[in-house]
Amino acid sequence: MFLNYFKDFSTKKIVKNSLSNVKHLASDNIIKTVGIIFDESYFYEREALVQELIQNGINENEIRVLVYKDKIKKNETFDYPVFSHKDLSWHGTVDKKEVKAFIKEPFDLLINYYDTEKVPLLLVSHLSKASFKVGFASIDKRLNHFMINTNAENYKVFMDELFKYLKILNKL
Repeated sequence: MFLNYFKDFSTKKIVKNSLSNVKHLASDNIIKTVGIIFDESYFYEREALVQELIQNGINENEIRVLVYKDKIKKNETFDYPVFSHKDLSWHGTVDKKEVKAFIKEPFDLLINYYDTEKVPLLLVSHLSKASFKVGFASIDKRLNHFMINTNAENYKVFMDELFKYLKILNKL
């Protein structure tokens, strides 16, 4: 228990220090590829959110999902990549190959779909090579390019606001 707290503290310090050096680059790219990071501890409507993206013109083959769970049971199997706190190293890196592949992929849009700050989620969002990051206003302002002020349970409101502003920004 104490070691997990220390690991969180150490990694959060690494992430916060590296966020202070972030330079946001403006991107005029049209959105074709989308990555989504979910916190399945609070939000279970993963498929409904993906369907909202498809209905708004995003190709289903261009959507990648990464799910965070607080605890993963030994015999639990998933049809999508999942990571947990155990996949976090003491040096502020993630050791799981699926997460590394997700981080390296240059998405046009990354949706950080979590509204509580958890160190593994912050780390993966920060390390992602996505050109435009969207998330909730309750998360550190330096992490995302665009923030929507709602909570995770209102995914319809989040998606409506997201696509309204993406159209205004000529990203669709």
